[in-house]
Amino acid sequence: MASEAFEEIAETFEFLDDWEERYRHVIELGKAMEPLDDAVKVPATKVDGCASQVWILPRIDGETFDFQGDSDAIIVRGLIAVLHALYGGLQKGEVLQVDAAAELGRLGLDEHLSSQRSNGVRAMVERIRLLASDAA
Repeated sequence: MASEAFEEIAETFEFLDDWEERYRHVIELGKAMEPLDDAVKVPATKVDGCASQVWILPRIDGETFDFQGDSDAIIVRGLIAVLHALYGGLQKGEVLQVDAAAELGRLGLDEHLSSQRSNGVRAMVERIRLLASDAA
């Protein structure tokens, strides 16, 4: 159950020949995101378990789940953009049904991220799931 935005990323990854190009694409996705205001980069929005500084700010509109995110690392900012494509705009209950490991596995990220980055992605996914669950 992937969103159209995530499917577009998956399709783009299929056309990119190597991981250098894929990393560049992830970085570009992150650069295209609007940065979080420093005023909301507080302990309550910080994601623990990431080697980089990561903040996720939920935006709930009725049953629709969305979030903004930011990081001090450009590749992590791109990973946040990928997670936003995966989860943003879903119904709160749908967020919990997404198999993030399988969906991200389609991109091959599990094979090409360092263990620290992989742990950080898992921490971000857990935070997103918790935010959606708390909002339900």
